[in-house]
Amino acid sequence: MPLPFLLRDGFQIADRTGRPVLYRYLVESDDLHALTDLLHEAYAPLAAAGMRFVASYQDVETTRQRVGKGETILAVCDDAVIGTVTLATTEATKGSPFYDRPDVASVGQFAVRPADQRRGIGLALMNLCEERARELGVLHLALDTSERADTLIAMYEALGYRFIEHVQWGGLNYRSRVMAKALTL
Repeated sequence: MPLPFLLRDGFQIADRTGRPVLYRYLVESDDLHALTDLLHEAYAPLAAAGMRFVASYQDVETTRQRVGKGETILAVCDDAVIGTVTLATTEATKGSPFYDRPDVASVGQFAVRPADQRRGIGLALMNLCEERARELGVLHLALDTSERADTLIAMYEALGYRFIEHVQWGGLNYRSRVMAKALTL
């Protein structure tokens, strides 16, 4: 069954501890205040390290705008959203030479609640994004992070993402590394 149908209805994957986690699309009735709080919580350690990620301080309207760039997948456990990622369309992926290519989509607002990290939830979210991007015919999936976020960079490299270019986004206090993975269709 194609991924959009599975995500529309939701399906469960057990995390590394055996707890069932429901993966599904964000729907209109989901609480964007709670989603924004999750982003703040997940990005707080990066903010404490001096990196001003948008997700560390954004308001609910910014969350609404960012999820509107594509398809947002949620990880839900015990009726609470514990993870999220947004797959931005190729049309919404803009702002750098690589992002401006018509065959590039991007991942953003990727977060897992700190108490639930290292359980395979982030990996599952990224795998779902990659699979959905393949279904959409995307050739390259990109993302960006602070060049000082060594742990995130190492995680993305372990997932097969490679360095493409540096970008200085407005409003951020760090230079970003754009990283991408070629997707096989």
